[in-house]
Amino acid sequence: MVSALILTYNEEKILGKCLEALSFSNEIIVFDSYSTDSTLEIAENYKAKIHQRRFDNYASQRNAALGSVSKDAEWILMVDADEIVTPELQSEILKAVSIPNNSVTMYRVRRKDMFQGKWIKQSSGYPTWFPRLFKNGKVLVEREINEEYVTLGEEGKLYEHLIHYPFNKGISWWFDKHNRYSQMEAMKLKDELKGEVTLQGLFSLDPVLRRKTQKRLIYKLPHRSWLIFFGLYVIRGGFFKWSCWLYFL
Repeated sequence: MVSALILTYNEEKILGKCLEALSFSNEIIVFDSYSTDSTLEIAENYKAKIHQRRFDNYASQRNAALGSVSKDAEWILMVDADEIVTPELQSEILKAVSIPNNSVTMYRVRRKDMFQGKWIKQSSGYPTWFPRLFKNGKVLVEREINEEYVTLGEEGKLYEHLIHYPFNKGISWWFDKHNRYSQMEAMKLKDELKGEVTLQGLFSLDPVLRRKTQKRLIYKLPHRSWLIFFGLYVIRGGFFKWSCWLYFL
């Protein structure tokens, strides 16, 4: 049994498309932060189960959402409302969850970020692997912003993509959202960067520890913003698409 789980807050513009793509799941749960638009009406139209909780931080919200899933569900597919499961990814998910005695407890998926109907590949940080498919009760979410997922089992990868529409609410909303993200991340990093960074973490078999070590080292680099700009815009070929400027403004 696969339970699809979507966190929402005022997602009326894209939620229907997201829910339509999840029709293959055994149940759909919309975990809402008290939306004020028609999000809940749309969820009801798709027969989704609705739970509500006041948002405090991303890790707590996701953990609470994971805890709302029925114990009967063996697998949880947790996507954001602006992420669409393709038919190809659907087939790969169903194949993964049907593996007998599967030792994998968490699967990671890549996303294609879309802008004006086109995939922003060069300057979006692609490929980043996001945890999205979990065995029920086997995953814990940590870190209040830019969450980290912890599982005691094995990790796997699904090679088909989620289609991600980060600009579906408009450019101004996107800028406001990332201004909030940057403020939250800065406060978190202020404490994290005080700790000692060991190079051993770069070679760890734990991808969470590797990524954490990489981030700590990168944030200690001088002229970091210019190095990232050069890496994404020049080395990664971001200059091929004018829309990549949105990631640097």
